Amino acid sequence: MPNTNILTLPVLPLPGAVVLPGMVLTLSLESEEANRAFEAAKVADGRVILLPQVGSRYARVGTVAAVDELARTPGGGRAVAVRAEARVAVQRGVPAPGGAGASTTWLEVSEIGPEEEAAEGPDVAGLAREYRAVAESILEARGAHPLAQALRSVTDPGTLADSAGYLPDLSLDQRLELLETVPVAARLRAALRFARDVLADLSLKERIRTDVTEGMEKAQREFLLRQQLAAIRKELGEDGGEGSVEEYRRRIAEADLPEAVRSAAERELGRLERMSEASPEHSWVQTWLDTVLELPWGHTSEDQLDPGEARAVLDADHHGLADVKDRIVEYLAVRQLRAARGLPPVSGRGQGAILVLVGPPGVGKTSLGASVARAMGRRFARVALGGVRDEAEIRGHRRTYVGALPGRIVRAIKEAGTMNPVVMLDEVDKLGADWRGDPASALLEVLDPAQNHTFRDHYLDLDLDLSDVLFIATANLADTIPGPLLDRMEVLRLDGYTEDDKVAIASGHLLPRQREAAGLLPGEVEVTEAAIRAVVNDHTREAGVRNLERALAKILRKVAGSVASGASTPVRVDAADVPTYLGRPLFRSELAARSGLPGVSTGLAVTGAGGDVLAVEAAVVGGEAAGGAGGLTLTGQLGDVMKESATIALSWVRGHAPEWGVPPAALAGQFHLHVPAGAVPKDGPSAGITMVTALVSLLTGRPVRPEVAMTGEVSLQGRVLPIGGVKQKVLAARRAGLTEVVLPAGNRAELEEEVPEALRAGMTFHLVEEVGEVLRVALAPAQEAPARAA
Repeated sequence: MPNTNILTLPVLPLPGAVVLPGMVLTLSLESEEANRAFEAAKVADGRVILLPQVGSRYARVGTVAAVDELARTPGGGRAVAVRAEARVAVQRGVPAPGGAGASTTWLEVSEIGPEEEAAEGPDVAGLAREYRAVAESILEARGAHPLAQALRSVTDPGTLADSAGYLPDLSLDQRLELLETVPVAARLRAALRFARDVLADLSLKERIRTDVTEGMEKAQREFLLRQQLAAIRKELGEDGGEGSVEEYRRRIAEADLPEAVRSAAERELGRLERMSEASPEHSWVQTWLDTVLELPWGHTSEDQLDPGEARAVLDADHHGLADVKDRIVEYLAVRQLRAARGLPPVSGRGQGAILVLVGPPGVGKTSLGASVARAMGRRFARVALGGVRDEAEIRGHRRTYVGALPGRIVRAIKEAGTMNPVVMLDEVDKLGADWRGDPASALLEVLDPAQNHTFRDHYLDLDLDLSDVLFIATANLADTIPGPLLDRMEVLRLDGYTEDDKVAIASGHLLPRQREAAGLLPGEVEVTEAAIRAVVNDHTREAGVRNLERALAKILRKVAGSVASGASTPVRVDAADVPTYLGRPLFRSELAARSGLPGVSTGLAVTGAGGDVLAVEAAVVGGEAAGGAGGLTLTGQLGDVMKESATIALSWVRGHAPEWGVPPAALAGQFHLHVPAGAVPKDGPSAGITMVTALVSLLTGRPVRPEVAMTGEVSLQGRVLPIGGVKQKVLAARRAGLTEVVLPAGNRAELEEEVPEALRAGMTFHLVEEVGEVLRVALAPAQEAPARAA
């Protein structure tokens, strides 16, 4: 049963303090209230209630304590010794008994007996052992070994729990919780919780102190060792390396390096510091550190995301190329829209960050890359891949090799000075492969947005983030690019220029540039549009404008020579003057002469230089067909596919000869098909209907109409199958002056969508499905056919 002993004692308030049973301490009675309480204690058997005060609130539990006056303080106040004896529960305030100490607050309190303290039970002994162990660890950590020894002699669990009040780390609330917690088990749990927090805090502070001390000792030791090392090197005559080491250390500290890169640089710097300058690795490590520190880690240029301004820059630099310009403007518009809406830039496959420009030479693929960089406000770097056969050119050499260097991608980033440049991969279709590796396979990681954020160069051996780089590759033919590499790029095709395009480019770009190169002023020479057209048609039949620029440069150099000799200005160059500067025309229309004879037809093809016009010549030699050759001889460096097309053409002609009035005896000879020029390799199935037309023309004696050109694959059943490169072939026909083009009906969509209306103007297109339709369009009427020479 609870102890019901009631006591009436004066109160000594303790603002901001808690005294637990068993504690002995000295109090200074500085306030008047404290002095009155001490005087009142004299009439209460020298006892007083010590009651904690938190703000304006008093605790529910106090401590009965015996007080004795010890001495007076230097300021004249009293100092008393307090021995806390037991907990008491505050019941109510009462008047002073017998009027003694009436100016002091008296309280009626009930003593808390052993029964109440032992209300919770059997785990008290375990809690006491655990608390004693934690408390001893705290005291020993602070060097209070005598107190730890004294704590071991405390056997009473309640007294052991109250000893936590001596810990200076406990807050007022924690001490008050200990005082107001009556059950011993609960009090031990609270004391154990507080003691564990104190021990954890002490352990953390000790670890921090140890780390700081060790760091200081390490720094001091390293400083001393460096001084000794400098002295040793000075004695050995190798004191020149210390300055470079300190310079590298300063550069590493100042550089904005990623954490992994910084760790690798500091590791290599440690190696450099320990090795002799005579070691061959000394210069290798220095070169590696220079390369790493010169890379623009974390530096990016701000994108110019205004699509209208970017389009103006592209239009100013290049004429035409609308598809490519539209794609670049779309890319910038998407980035601008995401930035305006607070969305992060999108990276990954399909985001248009890796483009390949496919087209013939001279159409402006490489210069377009520089214009894209200028339109976006980015740096530009060009990587020439033509003829590269070594994989190390892409991934870099391992540092174990003498003369090792990083790959061309890393060097391009270093040259650009930012981590988000426009990198032009020029001539990607001309990569080679040999025993040194396959550079095209090494490019798979570079051009894959899912992988290139962790591109690892063999020389650096560090992850390099290429996800912000805009890669633009160029190629003349997409067919020679490996399939997996082509799959990672978005293909944009640049076909050749029309005559009007070339005239506009020459007037707006080529002439001003070459006039300045020749040292002429704008008013000293005038090249008419007719002269430019004469140069285009008679001297530079090409898909691009490279030879056109050379021809214009030659004209302007000759004009500069005449001006320097005192000729009057301005010098006017008209169409009639072009032969004077460039000589006789290099291109003549031989097609009409060839087409005037039976057995000659005009075809269209696509080469690495763009669209081209070729003639197919057929002849028959008397006698039986040669065995094993199928009665067919082929010349002109034809590929396997083209040879198969010729065989198919002859088989169709033999199977349908009666329909075209060819006597069976005419098919018994040896047929010969030749495709000039003989020194140029040719391949592909699109010459099928051209070969059929040449053979039928030969056997019927009906010449092919000179204004007609054709392209299309033929099947054994005489079906005309679709082909590729429609726009380039139409351009080639227009450059050659041909006005009618026979195309497969399956290419109707390409003709209407890819070939501009201005290019189709003045030309007639025959869309056919069968060979018979081709022959009816291409062959001259039988009555107009001249007699064949005997």
